[in-house]
Amino acid sequence: MTSSTNWIDLSRDADTGIETLRAHFKGHAYDPHWHPSYLVGLTEQGIQQFNCRKQKVQSTPGKVFLLEPGEMHDGESIRQDGFTYRMLYIDPEWLEQSLSGLFEQVPVGYIPGFDTTLSQDPQLAQAISDAFEMLHYGEIRMVKQSAIDTLLATLTRHVAWRANTQQSGLNLTLAERAREYIHAHMYENIGLDDLSAVLDTDRFTLTRAFKQRFGQPPHTYLVQLKLTHARLLLANGMLPIDVSTIVGFADQSHMGRWFRKAYRLTPSHYRKLCLQR
Repeated sequence: MTSSTNWIDLSRDADTGIETLRAHFKGHAYDPHWHPSYLVGLTEQGIQQFNCRKQKVQSTPGKVFLLEPGEMHDGESIRQDGFTYRMLYIDPEWLEQSLSGLFEQVPVGYIPGFDTTLSQDPQLAQAISDAFEMLHYGEIRMVKQSAIDTLLATLTRHVAWRANTQQSGLNLTLAERAREYIHAHMYENIGLDDLSAVLDTDRFTLTRAFKQRFGQPPHTYLVQLKLTHARLLLANGMLPIDVSTIVGFADQSHMGRWFRKAYRLTPSHYRKLCLQR
């Protein structure tokens, strides 16, 4: 995507499924949202300001930002010249399997997490930049794999293994039960009344609990969930018109409006970028 002030360059590696994105924004970049992927990125230029983990942080050139799946964040520039960054979207299952080989012992039922959102780690910054170059521009497989291995080895110093609460057997809160129901019925046109009835509560109590736990109301979460599944289907070559039907949008234009708002790309352009290499 290009405009007078903003641009996005995106690619997807077929072997690993890692998406590489380099972008520049002035002013407001993104509304609060989340991704199903681990985000490992580097600020190249300007000041990249965003809210995450109930903190406002500023990433300056050379700093690394690390976000876990599901973590709410936004983005904006606080300088007139904007900010430029490069980032890797990494599939959780792939990262967990890849990192497991680098640790002598990984506790059962635990998944990777990041201790901090922002880090000043020159070695990791270089490893991110190198892996981005190799993946984004389609280097030969062995060169790509070497760059990825270096990134993973450098990333281990920032990884903390955390209990996977979805598998821990712990009692779920009202908000977590609501999220489970949303995931199970994401392709349907469910309403707040349906959700509150299933959970034996009222819509207002449910919305308050959900916002407190996940930082956004249920309807915003549901739209974001539909969009993340739409991204996956588009990246695998499915046509936007078919994707919109599968994930439960009213029509293609309806999905397109939400997609552009969330990612600054149209579904067709995103699909093309993912399939061109």
